[in-house]
Amino acid sequence: MRTLTRPTVLITTAALALAAGAGAAAATPPPRPAADSLVSIFPNDALTVRDPSQATGLRVNLPLPPCQKQVSECNSVTLLDQLDGFDIDPRIALRFAGPVDPSSAVAGVRVVQQGGGFSTGLDRVVYDAATSTVYAHPVDQLRPGTTYRLDFPAPQVARGIPRTTFTTMSATSGLQAMVAQLDDGSAYRAAGIPAKDRGLQIDATFPAAGTALAYTADLGTSLSTSPVPNLSSLAAGRYVFGSYLSPSWLTPAGDIPQTPTRSRGPVVTGQVRVPFVAIIPAGPVPRGGWPVAIFGHGFTRSDADVFLAAPLNASRGLATIATDVVGHGYGPRSAWQVTRGGRTVSVPAHARGIDRNGDGTIDSTEGSSTAVQPAPLAQVGSRDGLRQTVADDAALARALGGPRVLPLDGNQPTYYGQSFGGIYGTMFAGTDRSVSAFGLNVPGGPISEIARLSPSFRLLITQALGLSVPSLLNGGVDGFTESLPLAGQAPVTTPVPGALAIQQFLAENTWIERAGSPETFAPLVPHGRTLIQSAFGDQTVPNPTAGTLIRAGGLQDRTTFYRNDKTPNSMTNPHGFLLDPTFTLGYGPGQNQMSTFLASKGRIVIDPDGAAGVFEVPIADPNLLRTLNFTSP
Repeated sequence: MRTLTRPTVLITTAALALAAGAGAAAATPPPRPAADSLVSIFPNDALTVRDPSQATGLRVNLPLPPCQKQVSECNSVTLLDQLDGFDIDPRIALRFAGPVDPSSAVAGVRVVQQGGGFSTGLDRVVYDAATSTVYAHPVDQLRPGTTYRLDFPAPQVARGIPRTTFTTMSATSGLQAMVAQLDDGSAYRAAGIPAKDRGLQIDATFPAAGTALAYTADLGTSLSTSPVPNLSSLAAGRYVFGSYLSPSWLTPAGDIPQTPTRSRGPVVTGQVRVPFVAIIPAGPVPRGGWPVAIFGHGFTRSDADVFLAAPLNASRGLATIATDVVGHGYGPRSAWQVTRGGRTVSVPAHARGIDRNGDGTIDSTEGSSTAVQPAPLAQVGSRDGLRQTVADDAALARALGGPRVLPLDGNQPTYYGQSFGGIYGTMFAGTDRSVSAFGLNVPGGPISEIARLSPSFRLLITQALGLSVPSLLNGGVDGFTESLPLAGQAPVTTPVPGALAIQQFLAENTWIERAGSPETFAPLVPHGRTLIQSAFGDQTVPNPTAGTLIRAGGLQDRTTFYRNDKTPNSMTNPHGFLLDPTFTLGYGPGQNQMSTFLASKGRIVIDPDGAAGVFEVPIADPNLLRTLNFTSP
């Protein structure tokens, strides 16, 4: 089967030698193994080659499948073979000589860091009886750029299992290098951005009082104007619209080409003009300027959401500034419509959407990901759009300290983001030390798991599987059935036909995207200066994905849990509670907690509803984040 021919490696001494290019098979065949003996393991460093240009000293070297028939798999392997190690949450495959009980087979197996100091067990088990193969994942996320071995119980060790190791990829190095290039100025120089042009550039500024806002979206073939909801007027003094220049590492295809991890990192490809909109408090400017909170918006949204995200900030003496994610805001003709006293002024929005698929239209996220299957870079997905967005936010943080055109204190701004903004905000928090505190509302990861588990995004997986060559759709409510358990659930022992191929596709997708996925960076966030807000039964970023991120970073004690099931909105998807005032028990208290946290630069986390118990500060039972908790009318 396709699922097994490539991702497992024979662990006989002869086979390991052959895989490493060290010689031919032994002349005398080994004795026939017992039925429950292990005969192959994946991942395995035997499937790498030495590469001194990589931080791990290795590079993945998986054999290509027949590329004319397995186009999508060939594209994935080509991308994987550029990496310097295996996934930090690998799909482990243990093939046995004969039938086994999967629960017994993984009992006692440990993933152990070479040199000691860390070990974890196996979970999320799937058994393929046809090939006597047990698939599983580590209970805990592994560290990047680290070598591990699988330790087996005594009965297996007694049967002579060779010591097998695998090395994880340097998953964080690319984005860390991009931010370092901003800090040492090399990215700006490569992009042709002189020091005098690294600050904010203002297009227009308006008094907040009496101002109405609308947004004209460039849809490619037409323009569409709609009002912008605004709840930020409390103590707001001015609204400011403008842009700044940021180095770009993206190619026109939407990817950031892989570079050796021992190098200076990704290569700058040019510069991009990025929009901003700012809400400046009213009143006398404090000495040094107004402290600033950077806001990150959600998927399909734009920087217009800042007017819903900052109802209390100005009243606490906090300016708020937002920008657009790569591929968001619609097309280049998009503009703000600002109305005062019956007169409307059009202000450029510097929107970031593009017509990537060439159909003449520009949707709300077009340009944030690479082209879909079966395009060669399809499995890159949103990885590099997110990494570029983090770099743009880092450039914004530095622009605040550039030439002073607004009364803002550019020293250690804070950051908060909702949904997608919480996702790339986690990546931002793990890489940029110029920001003093991070508020992450409803984040989760991996990106591929959010899409698989979310009713809002699951059809994206259907599309990817259906457009793959060959198609991987195997039937089911959404066109496919993957037969994958959640963490802590019983093993799946009868996966439906075609499910194993889907599992491999998803595992490879996650592996390729890992360098731009938030859980990768969760262990690096500043623990004492981070606030996470999660919501019970979130159907957009499901609770198990939030749990993955939170456990990876050890952030349970920094997590507030909004118990939507205890509110009148219990039958409604709570994902947007921070920006949606119809969540009467969520919006106001959630904003109060976030604004207090930001104004204190991360020092204060309040319980916003006290004894009411709708907000758990911190979450009372982190195990609730292992299940979906969905409700429906």
